[in-house]
Amino acid sequence: MTTGYEQYIQQVVLVERLREVMALTGFTRIESLNDFAEEKELPKDHIMPLSKRSPEWLPATEVRGEGIFIQFREEAIQAWLNKSAVQEHNETFYEAHKRWRDVRSMVDIEANYPDMRYVLLHSFAHALIRQLTLHCGYAAASIRERIYSQSATEEGGAMAGILLYTAASDSEGTLGGLVSQGKDMGYHIGGVIDDMEYCASDPLCAEHVSLEDNTLHGAACHACMFIPETSCEKGNRYLDRSVLVKTVERDNLAFLKRITENE
Repeated sequence: MTTGYEQYIQQVVLVERLREVMALTGFTRIESLNDFAEEKELPKDHIMPLSKRSPEWLPATEVRGEGIFIQFREEAIQAWLNKSAVQEHNETFYEAHKRWRDVRSMVDIEANYPDMRYVLLHSFAHALIRQLTLHCGYAAASIRERIYSQSATEEGGAMAGILLYTAASDSEGTLGGLVSQGKDMGYHIGGVIDDMEYCASDPLCAEHVSLEDNTLHGAACHACMFIPETSCEKGNRYLDRSVLVKTVERDNLAFLKRITENE
């Protein structure tokens, strides 16, 4: 499927049928698992089992729906990551990550930092969700994200992709409104570039630095990038629209350019 942005996008897959199963394995009291932390970081004695004896089955829900999977070109990601400005920005996010965990008294403040690859993919996912909701008939709260981000040095090799999906408990799933928008992905990517360049809260939004107020996002706010937290993997953290496009504050981090600019 052609998008006009093949220098960034390797493939777009329209997932017409999708099944999601979620199981409840335990729960916490008083202290909850942080939005961005790995489950293994929470001490085992803080997780309450569902029963006194080891259960033979777990309560679960199954929903069916549809989605759009987008895989980015690894060479484009690597070229962007190698830019000095991006590496400097990565250090800023890393320091903010450590401070955020330190304030919350987490054991290893350096652990589980997702890096700029994740920030780029996550920011693109949010921007695309906001773009798609204008056309697909689903609200942002009905669309969820799954980010596939991994460097070449990690087990399994490099990954750079996002899955945006919606699902319902009905046995027939959803009606296809999201998948149908995947056929015009070039148009929607162009919409992302246009919408993310400016924010209604600029210049305040564009000037925001994560280290300044102990947050884990750069140029991002409710007016431009945030979505309902039930739809987000990280609770609206690790976001920055300046890594996607040029903003009024920064023009040296942008990964995406309009087709006319590429030409």
